[in-house]
Amino acid sequence: MRTGILASCVLACGTLNAQQHLTSTATERYFNVVRRNLEASADAMPAEKFGFRLTDGQMTFAEWLNHATQRNYSDCAVLKSEPVSEKEKQAATLKEKSEVSKALKDSFAYCADALKTMTDEKAVSSDRVSNAFLHLVVHNNEIYGNIVGYLRVSGILPPSTASRKK
Repeated sequence: MRTGILASCVLACGTLNAQQHLTSTATERYFNVVRRNLEASADAMPAEKFGFRLTDGQMTFAEWLNHATQRNYSDCAVLKSEPVSEKEKQAATLKEKSEVSKALKDSFAYCADALKTMTDEKAVSSDRVSNAFLHLVVHNNEIYGNIVGYLRVSGILPPSTASRKK
């Protein structure tokens, strides 16, 4: 009887480990969603509004997206065990909708590639990797929360709200 219970526990634990709950949940539920929201926000905002600031002293809409791009390259370089791409520095200089949007989408593609090889074990393998993994999801959601105000005062329904109305 004890052997059967022990075997069941071992099998259950092995199944849980194989499913990669931490990384799959973070990727599917949080990363993919915020990726869609930020990319759709860049697409929805008119080109002439990329230099828009809600108030003096705040970043422009483009600067928020550039900040996401830069952090994506920094965080995902850690996840991929690579040096940070020059694209990270270049992003700070971008101003036009087409270049800002492309850079953002490219950075998310880079991160999606990094997440393909991410496992729960790797995500908690070091403070540096754990921080990069969590930062990728949390920080992009913080940025999205900021740019929602830019979209709303520009008369644009944020993508997260628009998707619920379908």
